Amino acid sequence: MSSLNTAGTTTLLDRARALRPLIEREAATAEAQGKLTAPVVDALHEAGLFGVWAPTALGGAELSPRELIAVFEELAYADASTGWVTMITTLENGTAGAYLGDDAVERIFAGPRMPLFAGQGTRPGTAVREAGGFRLSGQWSFASGMPLAGYVHSLAAVEGTDELRICITPIDDVKMLGNWDVLGLRATGSIDYAINGAFVPESQTHLFACDEPLRGGAIYRLGLLDQALICHSAWALGVGRRLLDELAGYAQAKAGRPGQIAGSAAFHTDFARAEAQLRAAKALVQETWGDVEATLDAGGRLNVRQETMVRLALNHATSTAVEVSRFVHMTGGTSAVRDGLIQRLFRDVHTGCAHITSGPQALQECGRELAGLAPGQSWAVFTLEG
Repeated sequence: MSSLNTAGTTTLLDRARALRPLIEREAATAEAQGKLTAPVVDALHEAGLFGVWAPTALGGAELSPRELIAVFEELAYADASTGWVTMITTLENGTAGAYLGDDAVERIFAGPRMPLFAGQGTRPGTAVREAGGFRLSGQWSFASGMPLAGYVHSLAAVEGTDELRICITPIDDVKMLGNWDVLGLRATGSIDYAINGAFVPESQTHLFACDEPLRGGAIYRLGLLDQALICHSAWALGVGRRLLDELAGYAQAKAGRPGQIAGSAAFHTDFARAEAQLRAAKALVQETWGDVEATLDAGGRLNVRQETMVRLALNHATSTAVEVSRFVHMTGGTSAVRDGLIQRLFRDVHTGCAHITSGPQALQECGRELAGLAPGQSWAVFTLEG
């Protein structure tokens, strides 16, 4: 795996951390307008953070899973929506850079900046094969980062075969349907969209299950889905950490006043328990992805138990973030009830953790495999099949 790619001695993690004041200042404006602000987008570009996942052959950093987790955790700590948009667009430009044909990559990655992607990798549209490519139609939901994107990443089933492919189309082929009226993650602009009969050259598509990169190294052998689990694990840890830190600051500000939580033994106990839960969730994520990296570095592929563990680590991280958010919201007094950071984080956590990757079906299947009740079966997205 690559070491944290740098210019001079400043790592991408350092650069992400250095952007925290700007991201925090812009967060309320971003939420109000439903997309990240131009100063934040420009700063992410200039810091190279939109290239963390892209292959080094295309000017990206091609970070390892744990390096990506550290960067996304830092950005999600600064602002949940900023972390979310960055992780999604970099997952999609990274996998496009690894799996698309040479003609497509030359077109898409020709500009001075990393291309920004949005789209949907579940609930497929339809791709009709014709000479040189496919005719793509469908409607998709929750395309995070769509207001900023130049390209769109859409799952489609090929007519007549049900083969699942990712199709990359320019933003001009997309009809934006809006309707981003949600509880949390408002600044992600995760709107619905439709495509009606756009032609997609074959080189701008790849199999959904592709795990043989045309360029780039070990991380791309994970395939698209397992790479997506990196994103959501990091995001949950970053937002959970920020929630606890904000509650600690609130308690310290109230210290010495009669009747405040700073003097409550019950609060001390509950805070210690929440801290332990969050650190345990992070430790499981780190242990699991460290094991994955060792396997990939040795030229191997994940076995069924490793596939189980990356799903379990994500599910545990997201459920822990939800529990932490409930504790912080119940304990944070008026700072949690009124409009402000704690309230926004509470809304963001409950929206982000409703993502399909953190759903109950995957957790049930993890338990079945861990209990030894799925002999001879392997993972097919979120279920085990024989």
